Amino acid sequence: MKLPAKTRIVALIAVLTTAWIGASAQAVNSGAQTIMLNATLSESVSLTLSANAVNFNLTAGSANNPGSTSITATTTWALRPNRGSLSVYAFFANSASALSDGAGNNIPSTDFQISDNGAAFQALTSTVPFGGAIAGLQLANVRILGNNKQGSRTDTMNFNINLGTLPSLPAGVYSGTLTIQVQVI
Repeated sequence: MKLPAKTRIVALIAVLTTAWIGASAQAVNSGAQTIMLNATLSESVSLTLSANAVNFNLTAGSANNPGSTSITATTTWALRPNRGSLSVYAFFANSASALSDGAGNNIPSTDFQISDNGAAFQALTSTVPFGGAIAGLQLANVRILGNNKQGSRTDTMNFNINLGTLPSLPAGVYSGTLTIQVQVI
């Protein structure tokens, strides 16, 4: 059956229009280009102290001379998996003169005590990686495992000066510098 000429023309126009639209709708793509991405999370360890001064009202010959305040040390870290431990230390530069009056009278580190997180008071009598020989104390040791490569801890320190071993210490103003430092190995 033959279609009327007018219908054949309309059909031909429809076919040509569809072919032209299909041909012009074909996508044209460029060549692919890549971008290399590098991101570094550096190892870090930080230590902050809640305050930086403690005062003592000393009583001659007394073993109980508490500090005026406690100090909280907050340690925060982000470490590589191959690290073994993180340690927090307290130390003086010199064990013989942890505190001094500047006139040759000294309070040694053996008579300076720290209670860490409510534990018993301990004198600074160890040799630690920093400071003077027999002038330090390890406050904490944290093993670094798979689940704590990032973390934080707090050490709340109370202080005492034991003058029971120094009965003839003369009156005076004694000052010294206690340092807190963290080491990761």
